[in-house]
Amino acid sequence: MAEDIPREKPILLFDGVCNLCNGSIQFVIDHDPEGVFRFAPLQSDAGERLLDDVGFEDYDFDTFVLVDGDDYYTKSEAALRVARELEFPWSLAGALRIVPRPLRDVVYDTVASHRYAVFGKKAQCMIPSPEIRERFVEMSAERAEADD
Repeated sequence: MAEDIPREKPILLFDGVCNLCNGSIQFVIDHDPEGVFRFAPLQSDAGERLLDDVGFEDYDFDTFVLVDGDDYYTKSEAALRVARELEFPWSLAGALRIVPRPLRDVVYDTVASHRYAVFGKKAQCMIPSPEIRERFVEMSAERAEADD
């Protein structure tokens, strides 16, 4: 169970080796001055535990997953829920939720299926800078364990 992972803030799970995904996480960090979101790679132990805990079992690395409390959101729904919490003008993108989800997800799936070919991928998950390390679930959990 992921009960040891605090969920007072939404957690955005992402493909840690995808350059597009890493760039998207950096964008969220840069435009989320209030620190609304925390992060974890899908490939991490914390990511896997969170997905199992909310009952999302048939996942692959083709989607962002937004874990918000006991709920989770994927694909365009996750992206637009994140967007609406970002600083202006990026929060306006959340209004795209008026577009039916199946249409939004076709665009999302098309980008996701070509992301490695267009943007490339890393050999390993990103290592966050010291300034944002606390916003990454596993890193903050490791630090808490070290402090005990």
